[in-house]
Amino acid sequence: MSGPATPSTSQRLDASSGQLDVRWMGATVRVPDHIMHRAFPAETVVLNLNSGTYHGLNHTAGRILAALEEIGDVAEVVRRLAQEYGQPGARVQVDVCHLCQNLSDRGVIERVSQR
Repeated sequence: MSGPATPSTSQRLDASSGQLDVRWMGATVRVPDHIMHRAFPAETVVLNLNSGTYHGLNHTAGRILAALEEIGDVAEVVRRLAQEYGQPGARVQVDVCHLCQNLSDRGVIERVSQR
């Protein structure tokens, strides 16, 4: 039998905080096996099964995470989301690159290759 469970910690993330690192545009990413996420109408909840940490993503950030998991290629995610939302690619690129850095810093995505 294991000891008492440690309390989970929660962090709120969005798609527009932090410094822009455009190197993400040449990256392919993946969501590690120990990361689980589920979309709800108002947010996406992300749980790191290894640490017990969970993150709340706003609707846009949750959609970006889903696209990153499905497609992997960050530049293609930007292209598709710009088309989906009818927004300029440059604006979507800023949001996606910011979120990639935030998610990577928290272990929610991993860079698997770089062009």
